[in-house]
Amino acid sequence: MNPSTGSGTETRNPISQSTRAITTGGKLEASSRRARKRLSRPWASVASIVIAVLWTIPTLGLFISSFRPRDQILTSGWWEFFLNPQVTGENYVDVLAAGTTQLTMLESFVNSIAITIPGTLIPLMIASMAAYAFAWIDFKGRNFLFILIFSLQIVPIQMALVPLLSTFSRGLSLFGLQITLPLGASGGYAQVWFAHTMFALPLTIYLLHNFMSQIPGEIIEAARVDGASRGQIFFRIVLPLTTPAIASVAIFQFLWVWNDLLVALVFADGGAAPITKLLAEITGTRGNDWHLLTAGAFVAIIVPLIVFFALQRYFVRGLLAGSTKG
Repeated sequence: MNPSTGSGTETRNPISQSTRAITTGGKLEASSRRARKRLSRPWASVASIVIAVLWTIPTLGLFISSFRPRDQILTSGWWEFFLNPQVTGENYVDVLAAGTTQLTMLESFVNSIAITIPGTLIPLMIASMAAYAFAWIDFKGRNFLFILIFSLQIVPIQMALVPLLSTFSRGLSLFGLQITLPLGASGGYAQVWFAHTMFALPLTIYLLHNFMSQIPGEIIEAARVDGASRGQIFFRIVLPLTTPAIASVAIFQFLWVWNDLLVALVFADGGAAPITKLLAEITGTRGNDWHLLTAGAFVAIIVPLIVFFALQRYFVRGLLAGSTKG
């Protein structure tokens, strides 16, 4: 008989025991009850309804305007639709048939997908490994380096666009050695991926670090006792436990890259222009056709809606992670 187990046939798994202790502990259950009680109070429900209504009204107005004739959009508010309802699909036909000398709407839509997917996955992969290192690997200068990376969030994107574009065009000079980057100044996706990765890493590392640092140390120590390497701990323990957080950050990054226009204007020229840039161009040089944006906006949000609803359960879990910490 093994005195530590109390039975000759029973074996204990330190990782599973630590996980059960965390998820079923009395403090966590009490905190969960308090959180549910606070969120179910009448004032919280009223506030949620008011926020939802205020948030939905502009979207509703945009949706109604997308089906109104051009003359009515330009001369009256969307709320007058209920007094004189007139519905047309010309705005959507014009948007889907719109294009520039280089791109059509379908091509720009494909460009947005080609930019957004790598622009989301690349920073997530780098940030998850960096966050794990900052949270669970003790190395010299760790705190200083983490603060330095976090402080990069205060640097406005606008200040970095021109130096970054110059670097892409001329390359880097390190210790007298000229390094030419395999990134063109325009006409390709690589420079857009690189730019979005650079701008996303500080905040992404910070958010994932906060989630990973909340993983109980007993789980990590139990895995080390069992002989797991740092890579095995990262891929088999840390990543599965932080899946909701990663999904939440992925949604935010996906929406940011998909809806981006500033970076696209600087780095995504020619045949690599995304749908946001095309929509800005089809309104005309003086914005005479701005009514097309009402329909173009709903064409552009098809993919983000699919991504959000596909990852919704992870998104909610990621937002609530840590809210019931005892």
